[in-house]
Amino acid sequence: MQILRVNMDQRSTSREDLDDHCRDWAGRGLIARVLLREVEPTCAALGPRNKLIIANGFLAGTRVSSSGRISVGAKSPLTGGIKEANAGGVAGDALARLGLRSIVVEGSPKEDALYLLKIGKDSAEFLSAEEFRGLGTYALCDKLYERYGKKIAVICIGPAGEHRMAAAGVAVNDADGYPSRYAGRGGLGAVMGAKGLKAIVLEDVRAEVPIANKEAFREAQKRLNAALLENPSTGKEFPEYGTISMLNKIHKLGGIPTRNFSQGTFDEHYPKLSAEGVRQTIVERGGEGTPTHGCMQGCVIRCSNVFPDARGKAIVSPLEYENLVMLGPNLGIFSLDQIAKLNYMCNDFGTDTIETGVSIGVAMEAGIIPFGDFEGAAKLMNGIAEGTVLGRVIGQGAATAGRVLGVKRVPVMKGQGVAAYDPRAVKGIGVSYVTSPMGADHTAGHTVYAKIDHHLPEGQIQTSLASQILRAAYDTVCICGFAIAAIGGNPTLITDLMNATHGTKLEPTSIQEMGKQVLRMERTFNKSAGFTKAHDTCPEFFRTEKLPPYDLTFDVPQEDIDHFFDPIEN
Repeated sequence: MQILRVNMDQRSTSREDLDDHCRDWAGRGLIARVLLREVEPTCAALGPRNKLIIANGFLAGTRVSSSGRISVGAKSPLTGGIKEANAGGVAGDALARLGLRSIVVEGSPKEDALYLLKIGKDSAEFLSAEEFRGLGTYALCDKLYERYGKKIAVICIGPAGEHRMAAAGVAVNDADGYPSRYAGRGGLGAVMGAKGLKAIVLEDVRAEVPIANKEAFREAQKRLNAALLENPSTGKEFPEYGTISMLNKIHKLGGIPTRNFSQGTFDEHYPKLSAEGVRQTIVERGGEGTPTHGCMQGCVIRCSNVFPDARGKAIVSPLEYENLVMLGPNLGIFSLDQIAKLNYMCNDFGTDTIETGVSIGVAMEAGIIPFGDFEGAAKLMNGIAEGTVLGRVIGQGAATAGRVLGVKRVPVMKGQGVAAYDPRAVKGIGVSYVTSPMGADHTAGHTVYAKIDHHLPEGQIQTSLASQILRAAYDTVCICGFAIAAIGGNPTLITDLMNATHGTKLEPTSIQEMGKQVLRMERTFNKSAGFTKAHDTCPEFFRTEKLPPYDLTFDVPQEDIDHFFDPIEN
């Protein structure tokens, strides 16, 4: 596997073999290695010295279930620190079939120009993307499919990325062509926009990814599939209900962000927004809708969906837990159709659904529009695409919106909007928000499935640390986080596959060590960027305001948080 170096200033590309520094890394870990070695942590996030890194995983292109994810990383314009976000879709596998582990984009065009980078097996060429300027991701991909065929993989941005908004994400198309799989968090779409890249097109190549020991690989793949299918979460819950199955758990805990994190449940509307309610709506409407959908080839979990309107016409794919909550209850909006339409707009305009939902919630608290105002929320989102003043305020994320609009209760940590788990009710995730190098990102340290009382402060430090280590490791392998429920306790399921693929001799303990090393690298970058323990805090209202219905506060001791990473650094 190679790295493709892309210089936007000179409009040049070069392929190079993975050197000793990067050879043993992929995904999130490779991003940390490159950023720590090649990017000055104090550089301007939207300046030419920052680098945008796109990397796939160790098993990309092999059709191992859930292994085709892709990581995108850079210094974040939202948090000011290191940021990796990953997405499903078809780009990770396509990159591997082109013989690439990573694309590293550096520099910026001297002029205000927009480009498309088209990558083939032995080629990479720059094409003008001026004709695509201002296009949403759906129209953009339709034009690219017409020109290059429907089997291409596309990595692209919407208008928000062109406007360099800190809530902008990077979109990847899925197996059905929807450009709706997002590396959404941290403003990485703004970095791509600052590089002058509207889209990267990966040609469809039927090349086989080399496998060192095919017999051992097939045996290990069978064991992985069996583990995924036998686990209650990955074998039944996610295929049947998708990620919205999470809503039932978090509503029971009283941790659903509702009306800008002012309450933790929405009992009156719960039945229709529950996992069962959403599935029933999709099934009854039929047509293009389906409650079970895979974002990449070979995945046996199939946790995605296609949500249709009353006529059976697809509104959006996927309608996921975080999207539903942050664009629904968090805004006081409880119509599935309205939530799905806002979700589609985020996908089309190229914004992170979580950051956008938090930002609009802050605007609602400021009185710009009332809670529950779908038309007002849609107007604010149209302003993001149009680049209006208010649209830019919202599109720069919740922290900026809160400062500009004078709001006291702004749910952000390290500059990033809090995801769809109120830290007062799910305190392990709260610890992850506060401590993670990634900021308020639930994927960096998910604790909901831990066997612990989520309402009590005890044990949350250890639970979060264990999850952060595991997540950092599997984000480096680029295995979907949902698979961790089935494979997290048996790392040989992954190390055996990696050994069979690459001829390595990894031990089961290698996964843990990988996760620890990634976290250490990320923290080193952030410290050099100016981060201190003072950044490992949460907004005051989470510690002082009691969250209905259980009157909870985030009461994990700050002293424990201050020593959170001691076990892996001392």
